Amino acid sequence: MINLLLKLFVHNNEQLSDGEKRIKYSVFAGALGIVCNFVLFALKFTVGSIMSSIAIVSDAFNNLSDMGSSVVAIIGAKLSGKKPDKEHPFGHGRVEYISSLIVSFIIILVGFELLKSSVSKIFSPITVSLSPVLLSILCLSLPVKFWMYSYNKYLGRKIGSGTLLAASRDSINDVIATGAVILSAVVGKFVNFPPLDGIVGAIVSIIIMYSGFRISVDTIGLLLGTAPDKKLIEGIRSRVLDAPGVSGVHDLIVHDYGPGRILASVHAEVPDDCDVVEIHEVIDDLEKRIENELGVHIVVHMDPISVRCEQTAEIRELVRSVVKEIDSGMDIHDFRMTDGTNNLNLIFDVEVSPEFSDIDGLKGKITQKLTEKDERFNAVINVDFIYE
Repeated sequence: MINLLLKLFVHNNEQLSDGEKRIKYSVFAGALGIVCNFVLFALKFTVGSIMSSIAIVSDAFNNLSDMGSSVVAIIGAKLSGKKPDKEHPFGHGRVEYISSLIVSFIIILVGFELLKSSVSKIFSPITVSLSPVLLSILCLSLPVKFWMYSYNKYLGRKIGSGTLLAASRDSINDVIATGAVILSAVVGKFVNFPPLDGIVGAIVSIIIMYSGFRISVDTIGLLLGTAPDKKLIEGIRSRVLDAPGVSGVHDLIVHDYGPGRILASVHAEVPDDCDVVEIHEVIDDLEKRIENELGVHIVVHMDPISVRCEQTAEIRELVRSVVKEIDSGMDIHDFRMTDGTNNLNLIFDVEVSPEFSDIDGLKGKITQKLTEKDERFNAVINVDFIYE
């Protein structure tokens, strides 16, 4: 059904660019959310007022907050689609993350206010009356919210929108909350326990606040910077290694400036005696390929390594074996040698995980083991943290 609605309301959606599709799909989903949530709010608020049920009124205002979230999502999508300018050369993509954060704060605030009302109703309960007609209206909201969960999740994955995925999680929480409200209304008809309505209202409020908290934690992580997607990392690495003349890859860094705006840099190891013009063309083609296939604007740095000198190759592998003897998860790159007066300088980077802390101890162990192999070896070590 959602694809049919897209064809009706998003014209030529299959011919749109990824950026245009992201904006139009987000606006469409937001507008649909406003309509659905307003209808649900009006119905539930009416039913809750007639029944004097704080649980149902809480559920109604939950839908109203969702409507506000949809408005914020539309504004965020519009702003994030703005082209880069002088003040923001990397675009405005992170506005979508900020809009998700605002949505989460709205949800938490609404949940907190409803929790206060629910606690008050627990200590000052009133009898809630239920009619089959009013119960039917509440039950109709369940498939509507489940459909909203379904289309938000579908579109969120299709365009990689954190805001829509957050809306899908919120919708499934609404299904659970409304189900709890209906259950309490049915149970309350047969069990004389007036505080039940307030208790269920409090539970629904806590569910609402937890949903907002989860969204805020995820969004703050994106704003601060999270580890890049492993599939993306592997996709970049494999394409770099597929390029003619490239024998290794390291120092891959990915910067996320919002959906559809990913920048990266990487070092590609190439033979030190290769034709510079020829390998430069290879690197240019590689950068274009990665941008076209993965949507990542990347800068590839050529890192020359000695492949013809047998002595350099042998000592490089010796150093690698020493490092892996200390920790099999470590590796080396940027290896080069220079002759000193009475020694042989071995200059290289050691790749370690971000959790590793004993840097001086590691350098000492490597230096000691290399000196045991050959007293002429003088290790000049740089430790490189790998966040892949």
